[in-house]
Amino acid sequence: MDTIKIERHDRVVTVRLHRPHVRNALSGELLAELLAALRPLDADPEVGCLVVTGSERIFAAGADIKEMASKTAVEMAAEDYFAAWEEFADLRTPKIAAVAGHALGGGCELAMMCDLVIAGESAVFGQPEIKLGVIPGIGGTQRLTRLVGRAKAMDLVLTGRTMDAREAEAAGLVSRVVPDERVLPEALEAAATVASYSRTAVRAARECVDRALETGLRDGVRFERRVFHALFATEDQKEGMTAFLEKRAPRFTGR
Repeated sequence: MDTIKIERHDRVVTVRLHRPHVRNALSGELLAELLAALRPLDADPEVGCLVVTGSERIFAAGADIKEMASKTAVEMAAEDYFAAWEEFADLRTPKIAAVAGHALGGGCELAMMCDLVIAGESAVFGQPEIKLGVIPGIGGTQRLTRLVGRAKAMDLVLTGRTMDAREAEAAGLVSRVVPDERVLPEALEAAATVASYSRTAVRAARECVDRALETGLRDGVRFERRVFHALFATEDQKEGMTAFLEKRAPRFTGR
């Protein structure tokens, strides 16, 4: 693969964006390689968490403008341009974004498609597409609004301004802010923790949290309760509760 690098450590897989000559711009080739690599990993029962990162100075500067600049509206619609990014968002394995430096446009949208965002103190987030005569196209207006609220989303989308890691954390976009040198280690530690739990329960928990953004409270609580009930059909529930009562560490199998 030319545009990403994959590393696997036990149950954690690290995906590093690798287009340094264009500041990790998100191209069609990168997306194709990303999905080709992650589809089998998402189905692998021995993979418990994914970490998505860039370089030490930049996460991703946005979508590849050169690739799309000359396209017509008909071509964009015919290709349903950017639609395949939803396959990445829909991967059932938890995803952690480890962000240092700029995460702008598509880079910010990629981070928001992950379940946790761990940012370095140098991290900068924004949706500056308005400066190019367009709008965010990989979910920026939708996910950003759900995460940070209408007022902040309107500010970022309409002015094209950026926000630093601390503002992003206060707004609800970022899960944790750490020193730059701790970004990837912190993400890997969090990923190892997630991967140590029941794969079935982790996937169920992730789905329930996401459902909270899409339903009313009553329907969301009912959905959560039904999922909670269903987990009592798993071996991991029996193992987890038995281990707790026996005061020992559980041995989860994902079944």
